[in-house]
Amino acid sequence: METLRIMAKLDNLDNVTEFVEEQLEPMDIPIKTQMQINLAVEEIFVNIAHYAYAPEDGMAEIEVELNNDPRVIITFIDNGKPFDPLENEDPDITKTAEDRNIGGLGIFMVKKSMDNVTYKYENGQNILRIEKKLAGVAQ
Repeated sequence: METLRIMAKLDNLDNVTEFVEEQLEPMDIPIKTQMQINLAVEEIFVNIAHYAYAPEDGMAEIEVELNNDPRVIITFIDNGKPFDPLENEDPDITKTAEDRNIGGLGIFMVKKSMDNVTYKYENGQNILRIEKKLAGVAQ
């Protein structure tokens, strides 16, 4: 497992996505799967940067674990305000953007594109974990 500790600021988004991509590079992941993972990583890190410590700044930790089955587990850890993004109802995507409530679409996309998404608040930390099976990847 590889870990990146970084300030949870939007300016660091490229560093976070590069870190995750570097960990996944040896796996030769299909482009569609890589794009789904990148979107999920971006959505989660941007939310941490915007909301976890606002109006202050704080650290985020991103752990990337590759398993032999093969799948990737990416864990986001911060010491910001407790917030479970999974507790809100999914947005009604049958409604137009004007008729929908604001918020929730990003985490909805994460939940739909990942195989498993979990959250817990433990020891003063938000811990959000995403998992993606890497079908078609040579082991």
